[in-house]
Amino acid sequence: MRDLQLDVSSTAIWGLIPIDDPSTRLPTGGVLVAMDAITLHPVGLVASPLTDRSQAPRQGDEGAPTVRIVLNAIVHPAMEGLAVGDRVIVLTWLHEADRDTLVVHPRGDRSRPATGVFATRSPDRPNPIGLHEVTVLAIQGSTLTVAGLEAIDGTPVLDLKPALGSIDTR
Repeated sequence: MRDLQLDVSSTAIWGLIPIDDPSTRLPTGGVLVAMDAITLHPVGLVASPLTDRSQAPRQGDEGAPTVRIVLNAIVHPAMEGLAVGDRVIVLTWLHEADRDTLVVHPRGDRSRPATGVFATRSPDRPNPIGLHEVTVLAIQGSTLTVAGLEAIDGTPVLDLKPALGSIDTR
């Protein structure tokens, strides 16, 4: 497996948070400040028959194929407790996204009003983190086979978390 280090720093949004603007004051009296960079280390990659964004369904429940999540062997112990049938939230880095996009027509439908990306599920956004709820179909070594993941082949996987059920099942 190739090197999984991913630098997600960007200068695309710097300047959007004026540090001395009163609107950036937090209720606690602190001030929002722009960080220079955040470095994430993906835990794996998506292995999918989808190789182009245009092939991918907009959401996992809209015809996503069965795919594999190939995890780095170093994180294999983190899989302890995962089981076939589990519902899992997969966080991905949508590496082909346009990080300068701030406003879109939802679902690419120009008849719908332009909407800020924070109010949509658009993959194009300043920090293109994908959020996917999937079902584990199989586990073999450090590879999960899942249903409901619409990410394209080679998409970095940042993290996996269990989907939460009702309070009494937690």
